[in-house]
Amino acid sequence: MYQKYLEKIEYSKILKIIEEYCHTYIGIELIQNTLPSTDKLEVEKQLLETEQATNLIIRKGNIPIGEISNIDIWIKNLKSFNSLSAKALLDVAYILKTSRLSNEYFFGDETFDLSDFSNLTDYFSALYFNKSLENLVYSSIIDEYTISDDASPKLSSLRRTRKNLEQSVRDKLSNFIHSSTYSKYVMDAIITIKNDRFVIPVKDEAKNQISGSIIDVSASGSTVYIEPSIVFDLNNKINNLKIEESIEIEKILKNISLKFFPIAHNLEETLNILGKLDVIFAKASYSRKINGVKPLLNDEKYITLNSARHPLIDENSVVPIDITLGKDFTSLLITGPNTGGKTVTLKTTGLLCAMAYSGILIPAKGDSSICIFDNIFADIGDEQSIQESLSTFSSHMTNIVDILKLATSNSLVLLDELGSGTDPLEGANLAISILEKLHSIGSLTICTTHYPELKKYALVTEGFENASSDFDIEHLKPTYKLLIGIPGKSNAFAISKKLGLSNDILERAQSLLKEDDINIETLLKSIYDDKLKLEAEKEKIIKNSNQVELLRKSLERDNSKLDLEAKLTIENAKNKAKEILLDAKDEANYIIKELNTKNLSASQANSLRNKLNASLNTLTSNNMDVSNNTLSEKDISIGQKVFNSKINSEATILTLPNKSGEVKIQVGFMTMNAKLSDLSILKSALPQKEKHSNVSYSNNKAKAISSELNVIGLTVDEAIPFVDKYIDDCYMAGLEHARIVHGKGTGKLRAGIHSFLKRNQHVKSFRLGTFGEGEMGVTIVYFK
Repeated sequence: MYQKYLEKIEYSKILKIIEEYCHTYIGIELIQNTLPSTDKLEVEKQLLETEQATNLIIRKGNIPIGEISNIDIWIKNLKSFNSLSAKALLDVAYILKTSRLSNEYFFGDETFDLSDFSNLTDYFSALYFNKSLENLVYSSIIDEYTISDDASPKLSSLRRTRKNLEQSVRDKLSNFIHSSTYSKYVMDAIITIKNDRFVIPVKDEAKNQISGSIIDVSASGSTVYIEPSIVFDLNNKINNLKIEESIEIEKILKNISLKFFPIAHNLEETLNILGKLDVIFAKASYSRKINGVKPLLNDEKYITLNSARHPLIDENSVVPIDITLGKDFTSLLITGPNTGGKTVTLKTTGLLCAMAYSGILIPAKGDSSICIFDNIFADIGDEQSIQESLSTFSSHMTNIVDILKLATSNSLVLLDELGSGTDPLEGANLAISILEKLHSIGSLTICTTHYPELKKYALVTEGFENASSDFDIEHLKPTYKLLIGIPGKSNAFAISKKLGLSNDILERAQSLLKEDDINIETLLKSIYDDKLKLEAEKEKIIKNSNQVELLRKSLERDNSKLDLEAKLTIENAKNKAKEILLDAKDEANYIIKELNTKNLSASQANSLRNKLNASLNTLTSNNMDVSNNTLSEKDISIGQKVFNSKINSEATILTLPNKSGEVKIQVGFMTMNAKLSDLSILKSALPQKEKHSNVSYSNNKAKAISSELNVIGLTVDEAIPFVDKYIDDCYMAGLEHARIVHGKGTGKLRAGIHSFLKRNQHVKSFRLGTFGEGEMGVTIVYFK
């Protein structure tokens, strides 16, 4: 794309902001040279990379790439097998460290699902790092001026020897300057170093009193720095050790550099990858700041930008606009007062497209869709050139001539105040002719204008559409809202009246208008007002529709919950029935065994037979104490306990029968409608004579309570009420333990149930199931 047209839509300002989010010199260079791509696959790839990086920042924080020094020269030296300095090796080691930390940032957490970040995986996988080389550099080099004593045994030995010699020199010189013989000749009782030799400061007049060499003289000449003869040899040894130390340091640096020669190419590639990652995450950070989204890319050559915002305008003051172009019309003519936001609309459209082509998420709604243009052309702003003696009109026309030469059927053309700066009639006709030419080429065009001729042209010409920037006459300020389908109203008279212009002047001006112009303005006002009413009705309908949709989803959730509760109730009833049959089977087997193994008298046999019949009668009642009396309408009362044969469960009546002969009942936490024919009266609800029983409540209750509760498929909030009631029933029935089946799944349901059990006053302890009991999918509960 042409750079000069991108400047018109302020594309470079966006790049300058993103540049501030970069940390590496390579990233900054890449951003500075970024141009929008015209390849759809490349645009899609870049947008996905930025989107995934944005999500990764939210999940893990920003990538650990810090400021990187330019090491291009160091890499060239390594490729040429030249040794590196301490600073160069530290710079190279920092690349290895940054690469390693970046790799750990992405791959370090094995529990983190990377499937949502597939477009970034190749970058992080290609990073080269070498922990041993990294450690070697950092353990051998303290800073760019200091090599560690541990860099080599010889260096350590040389420095230790030198340190001992230096201490010996200091001791000798200290005794010298504090002796009664020489102390009177010393200027200051200090030991200093001049020209790499230990010396003492001596008064100039006493320099001949001390045997030694003059190494230096002060600026004033009053002090001479003398190396006494007693330390001459020691100073020489120290300096020789320094030379040996320098040689050893060179060897150390060379040996370390040798290890980097084979990986020079890896370092170069890694540096480039870090630069690319730096750019991707800089785009992501900026996209987060502007609440950017990834737009849809279409092949049908249209633009739909919903709630689009100009990213360079303060987000607290920018007004989102909806822009449509290319579906029903290819040329959009925007009219309206100055400072009404017409130019902002042009720039927003072009800039958001260019940003998306560069892999930058755009400030708009996620359902926005754009196509890939081969070029974005723009003629925006005043380009009057004094040097070239060009007027405003001429400078604009020069641009437009170039655009007409370069534009294709796949171009976006943005024209601001087309035809302005010359005679209005000629300018309007010229503007229409230019727009017709662009329309015939097939370019998508957005044009701003003040000319009423263009409004009329767009009203009657296929492929053209009017739009306007709304203006609040009451407060004399623009709203910046774009109204597509509505040409801009002429507000000159209304504004002038609001500002206090006398009525006689306004009336005279009104009389000078041609009748056709008045009719057109009246028609436009009518269209404008009707459009506003339709927009208001549309917003109201959308709001109501959203509320209805929320209500529908809420009802669906409630119905789903009721279905789950019904299934759970039926399942529990089946489990109760199963336990009752098993108890009956055990009782019958016991009695049969007694009959087969013992020689019983007739009275004993009758006694066992009666016991069996009594057990069966008790069990077949399902412990629900169900009578054979079916319900009639006259027997019903609200709050009455009944038995529902359809779901095999006890229920409570909530309402009297309706016209269909149905009542609403409550079963556990669920309410439902039931037919009278499915309901029976419980014996406990009938008038009975007082009777005595030596069977305790808990034993009867224990017969009716299942030893297992299944809550698989429920959420924690849905399951806890059932678990709560079940624990209470088990405790009241005197059960020692019970089994709650929650499944393995994600573990959230298990954790929620365990949290509840810890707080329950009836629970003594609980544990997970062992092998054969259901393991992690089951919890065994013990009661107090």
